[in-house]
Amino acid sequence: MRTSPPHSPINSSGNAKLPLWLWISLFIFLAIWFYMLGARTLVPTDEGRYAEMAREMVATGNWITPRLNGIKYFEKPPLQTWMNAVTFSIFGLGEWQARLWTGLSALFGIFLVGYTGTRLISPRAGISAMLVLASSFWWAGLGHVNSLDMGLSGMMTLALCGLLLAQRDEADAREQRKGMLLCWLGMALATMSKGPMGIILPGAVLVLYTVAARDWRIWQRLHIIKGLLLFFAITTPWFVLVSRANDEFLHFFFIHEHWERFTSKVHHRDGPLYYFIPLLIVGIFPWLGLLFQSMWNGFRQQPSTFQPGKLLLIWSVFIFFFFSISSSKLPSYILPIFPALALLIASHLEHPSYRGIALTSGLLSAAGLAGLGVWLFSGAIPALSKNTYEQVYNNAYLPWIAVACTLMTAGGFLALLLSRRQQTLAIWVLAWAGFLSGQLLMLGHEPWGRYLAGTEHLAAIQAELKPETPFYAVGRYEQSLPFYLQHTTILVEHPDEMEFGLEHEPHLWLPKRDDFVQQWRDYQSRGITAMAIIQPAIYQDLLKQALPMRVVTQDPRRVIVSSRLN
Repeated sequence: MRTSPPHSPINSSGNAKLPLWLWISLFIFLAIWFYMLGARTLVPTDEGRYAEMAREMVATGNWITPRLNGIKYFEKPPLQTWMNAVTFSIFGLGEWQARLWTGLSALFGIFLVGYTGTRLISPRAGISAMLVLASSFWWAGLGHVNSLDMGLSGMMTLALCGLLLAQRDEADAREQRKGMLLCWLGMALATMSKGPMGIILPGAVLVLYTVAARDWRIWQRLHIIKGLLLFFAITTPWFVLVSRANDEFLHFFFIHEHWERFTSKVHHRDGPLYYFIPLLIVGIFPWLGLLFQSMWNGFRQQPSTFQPGKLLLIWSVFIFFFFSISSSKLPSYILPIFPALALLIASHLEHPSYRGIALTSGLLSAAGLAGLGVWLFSGAIPALSKNTYEQVYNNAYLPWIAVACTLMTAGGFLALLLSRRQQTLAIWVLAWAGFLSGQLLMLGHEPWGRYLAGTEHLAAIQAELKPETPFYAVGRYEQSLPFYLQHTTILVEHPDEMEFGLEHEPHLWLPKRDDFVQQWRDYQSRGITAMAIIQPAIYQDLLKQALPMRVVTQDPRRVIVSSRLN
């Protein structure tokens, strides 16, 4: 399909004919995108964790052995930590700096599916793919969260698009070679982002596609030798260096962190088989009404040697299924399927139907109206707050929900009005309504983010905390505060996710509360100031033991105390 339907901003010959409104839209989109990278506090757990790991990497100068809270942390390869550390080294510490790699990875995926859609289908499809991916709630939202899954997804998108560009029927030998090297590069960087799944998942998809499409000759076009040389040139050095520096790394990383994570509930992140279904429904908004027809179109036989629709469908379904049967589940795990879904939807939008766009518009308006219903009757739902303290944050969030849901309702209604005669404009309205409402919901969460991260207490803590001050974390580990304070903590009783590292460096923590009490009293007797962040129930127990403590600041989640009583 190489012809562009009417109203496309790119003509049928593929030459750019970009009107002013398109440049203005791009400028506004990018301005909002980059502003949002620094508009919110780094929320635990992921955001604080990966920012702190990068901060410690810069502070120690050790770029081989990742550490969290000063403790060896081998759960994932270091690509994102390296990128964050580079950003901190250049621009200093801060929220937007911590999210820059994630934001750029998401943007990279958006523009890459646009380029791939243009070459694979048509210029119009390229723009549609960008609109769909940039406005999907999950992609646009998690593009502004400092977690590993967006970095992984950006690199897997490179692998997917490289394969699509290389294998399309029109590709000559040079394009095929360049595309496949990009594919291998993407798999290598995905592996350095989150481990072996960076090559295992694309490899499994390729095997399934070969069987489904009966395209056996594709294996002759993969440039396997050159690709493997590139893959191992990128991935091998760090694995060798970290293994030489840490004998315990290989078993923990490959057996405990990957095999046991998938096959057992050792990480306590299990969920039902349908866990990701509601997340997909929410995540693909505002394009839910086009999803299933687009996937069906990908299933149908295509009159070509290479069948990109089938590959995109298998990529989406298999990765979704893979994580659904895994014993470890987190909401962001299905992010890699969204670029493939965006391309499937973009292909379907080459010949949009009134019914499909009307359904999509109606669902967006219905979701907005449902959200407005929650807003109107929120006072009658006491379960929304655990206590009166948190009710303040819910009350602060409700106006943002109202505005976002009003935008969704109005955008869906306007797109519905346009869907019969001006379908291209209706698609743009849906994209902007989806993108802006999602960003508003994230921005309005900021008061909750500050509370969860504990940053409201920064001034009170910093008034007493010195670089040499012993700082304990009793019964809980704060994922974000160490980054903002630029100060690690001494874990007490609760190893959190650092249990493996502490097994090999037990001197870095206090496994028993009695040891903390003894050290605390010792500091007091010598006139040395120490501080602690304590889980509230434990704080009450320590009061019963008559442990002298002065409360510096507190909230329902934490109590921060000092050994200095005046």
